[in-house]
Amino acid sequence: MTPFTVHTGVAAPILRVNIDTDAIIPSREMKTVSKAGLADGLFAGWRYDKPGSRTPNPDFVLNHPDFAETTVLLAGENFGCGSSREHAVWALDEYGIRCVIAPTFGAIFYNNCIKNGILPIELPDETIRTLAEQVMTGPQEKQLRIDLEEKTVTAPDGEVLTFEIADTHREMLLEGLDSIDMTLKLLPDIEAFEAADPRAVWARAE
Repeated sequence: MTPFTVHTGVAAPILRVNIDTDAIIPSREMKTVSKAGLADGLFAGWRYDKPGSRTPNPDFVLNHPDFAETTVLLAGENFGCGSSREHAVWALDEYGIRCVIAPTFGAIFYNNCIKNGILPIELPDETIRTLAEQVMTGPQEKQLRIDLEEKTVTAPDGEVLTFEIADTHREMLLEGLDSIDMTLKLLPDIEAFEAADPRAVWARAE
């Protein structure tokens, strides 16, 4: 995964509540068994004028020229609720989304973001709406700066907002590690334990 340290990017507001994984990528758009090729189906129900079409809906924020190359989403409560499909995060990642800011997230979606290099940030709804108001007028110039090391979001007006994230999740994102990589960091300790107690090796083999 690409490590997440400091990121500055265009932020697009999609402030609906309860945006579920089927809205992020409808099931009809999941035509591949790999992570590739999913970005085209991201928000397909809103991004295109009708199901199965690829004619852009001009009213959808990501289709507006001012929001070209969006890398940050500002969202409403309970973003990523619904099914556990990891395809939703894969689609966001392939599209280029590096961070989603919402008041709350679906629990499985939140963890899937961490495992795939996307930073989920929880901020109060009122704060997110203020950020949305700021970026709506000139989003290419009024970008958000997100510093995971310092756990801050710098708004276009210069206000510095702080957020919380579990230390393990922060480490995974900063170093670009998935769950397996995190386990492998402990390999010297695991090998030392097995060397000291050969029975551990046999127990694992069984």
